[in-house]
Amino acid sequence: MNHNIDTLSGPETASFSRLEHFPVTFFAVIMGLMGLTLAFQSSSPFLPVADVASHVFLAVSILVFACIAGIYALKFLRYPDALKDEWNHPVKLAFFPTMSIALLLTATALYTDFPGIARIVWLMGVAAQGILTLSVLTGWISNRSFEQGHLTPAWFIPAVGNVIVPVAGAHMGYTEVSWLFFSGGMIFWIVLLTLVFNRMVFHDPIPGRLFPTMVILIAPPAVAFVAYYNLVGQIDPFARILLNSAYVFALLIVMQLPKLVRLPFALSWWALSFPVAALTIASFRYAHIMQSMAHQVIGFMSLLTLCVIIAGLVYRTLVAITRDEVCRPE
Repeated sequence: MNHNIDTLSGPETASFSRLEHFPVTFFAVIMGLMGLTLAFQSSSPFLPVADVASHVFLAVSILVFACIAGIYALKFLRYPDALKDEWNHPVKLAFFPTMSIALLLTATALYTDFPGIARIVWLMGVAAQGILTLSVLTGWISNRSFEQGHLTPAWFIPAVGNVIVPVAGAHMGYTEVSWLFFSGGMIFWIVLLTLVFNRMVFHDPIPGRLFPTMVILIAPPAVAFVAYYNLVGQIDPFARILLNSAYVFALLIVMQLPKLVRLPFALSWWALSFPVAALTIASFRYAHIMQSMAHQVIGFMSLLTLCVIIAGLVYRTLVAITRDEVCRPE
């Protein structure tokens, strides 16, 4: 199979009706929708309608999750070789943990109202995250070689998944497991951050279809802030470093907006959604804990931006499906 680094999905990919080419990147849609749900949950101390909105979005997110997971399961059963090709793809490999991250986010969103179900889903997500993280890392350091062009911010996805574990895990009482995953996620975030910036500064620019993955830079420190606070129970200097690091990366992404808005749609555009959701959640959490009006304003601005992004992505994805612009053979 041709592992062209500039092909994930887009106008030149095959019909959605072709199950064989249903991409693992569709699970990023679940991350975005669950992120929106959690963002509204985090805004509930400041927004009266947030509780109702979060329940609606949770129901929609679970329904979409079931559909995407069902379709991908059928692909696994009918076209195992196609799934194997995705796993061996130097870019798509990093997207496989979106499946376990989707489980972890679902568990986090369910925890307030359905703690028993949330615990089961969380345990499934933790097991899947551990297996996928080790498998992806093994794939990266295996005998096959990767090129600098294969490295994008999407490689942060396995690391981000690990720091999501304590967000709900700390409340559930799984303290040591939460610290284990948090530690692993932070270590690999630092390593990958160095590698990604080296690639962006000293090598060819990230291809247009993958350029939206730049927004993923925001997610690790934003999620880590929430996870760290849940583990230690206080806002200390390290927590502030994590939150403000997320703001620094957000400002860096704002400087890239002129380039982003000129790019054609691809499924990789869903990479915009979860990082903005993570920034929203972190901002509202800090605003609630520290009674900070400034962070409350940042939270509302981020939430509004997130709603616009999700609405645009849903519309453009549906248009792409009706036009047979996704799930095409490469």
